[in-house]
Amino acid sequence: MKILIVGHGGREHALLYKLRSDAPAARFWITRGNAGTAGLAESIDIGAEDVDGIAAWADANAMDLTVVGPEGPLANGLCDALMRRGLAAFGPDRSAARIESSKAFSKELMARAGVPTAEFATFTSIEPALDYIHERGAPIVVKASGLAAGKGAIVCSDVDTAERAATAMLADSAFGGAGQQIVVEEFMDGEELSIFALTDGTDALLMLPAQDHKRIGEGDTGPNTGGMGAYAPVSIATPQLVERAGREIFEPVLSALREGGSPFRGLLYAGLMLTAAGLEVIEFNARFGDPETQALLPLLDGSLLDPFVEIARGGSITGGALAWKDAAALTTVLASAGYPERSTRGVPIRIPSSLESIPGVHVFHAGTRMEGGVCVTDGGRVLAVTAVAPSIEEAAALSRQAAESIEFEGKQFRRDVGWREMRRHAGTA
Repeated sequence: MKILIVGHGGREHALLYKLRSDAPAARFWITRGNAGTAGLAESIDIGAEDVDGIAAWADANAMDLTVVGPEGPLANGLCDALMRRGLAAFGPDRSAARIESSKAFSKELMARAGVPTAEFATFTSIEPALDYIHERGAPIVVKASGLAAGKGAIVCSDVDTAERAATAMLADSAFGGAGQQIVVEEFMDGEELSIFALTDGTDALLMLPAQDHKRIGEGDTGPNTGGMGAYAPVSIATPQLVERAGREIFEPVLSALREGGSPFRGLLYAGLMLTAAGLEVIEFNARFGDPETQALLPLLDGSLLDPFVEIARGGSITGGALAWKDAAALTTVLASAGYPERSTRGVPIRIPSSLESIPGVHVFHAGTRMEGGVCVTDGGRVLAVTAVAPSIEEAAALSRQAAESIEFEGKQFRRDVGWREMRRHAGTA
């Protein structure tokens, strides 16, 4: 079997790791891979955003399956281009991917489907937006409607901050085209959860809930990032709560997409807030989350490739199931100096070879490359260090120990990933 993975970050490295374990005899390629994927897949010199180039290459090389990792190619219609050539692609088409590429579309879809989410309004000009902010007051959230690399949502504790955020997006083009339309919504208070679902457009296999840590600083302080760590499972996400999420969130949204002529096939990600009123949706993504994927996939006890192929070929996953290891996983992200405002590139990285022999430790590469035989930094988030252990406390200790042992100048990481879960455990001890 010949498999192409589109993307070159930590999420794609984790997908490659899992799919290779599912199909060790398969051949793998990846678009502009990183230092960690180098020994696992052949890198092709085509950018992930080059829709026509990827589709032509996959066709010419008779790929049996293409797995699209990042949101950009999905929003630009890569799966459409592959399917037009008769190729199997795991991921939604451009129309269905609007659930992520347009927050305005997503919010309006949720409203039609009766899915619980924050009250909102959308704007394309600044004056009505400012009037709405003054009317609603703070705290309030201002979001760029388009794709902004996970940094387009600004939680504003006061009206002045909200005004500046809206002005930066609509008047000053701080997020380019992504901010030409904005969503202003009520602030939701509670604890966040990430739930992924493999779906054929009708049925969905919900994955183990995870929790992401977006803020750069410990104690959830500082600016938002693409994600500084994650862990799974999450004890507040009981089987009953997950069943409710499937029934009250995933089913009606998938139904609304089908009825609107945009059936969603691939991986649907729901970012949820567990509020005093119950589960509410923060956002949907049209692909695997990063770094939750790096925590979840080492816990998956069974094939990921089988449902991927079934979905990509237009089949059904009705009656399918996912099995999980009786363990916990925690991922610590190592970021470069200056992140998230800027990235420091070309800094040598030393990863102790001893980490390869520690059971349960996985080092997934994100922003790395090989330069003159040396692994160096090549982006903001550099590595994701995952540890799998019998308990969240053991996984946390092992992940942080491994993170401490990796060396590069300016390295920054959070030492409190999983703090809510461990506080809950301490409270019941």
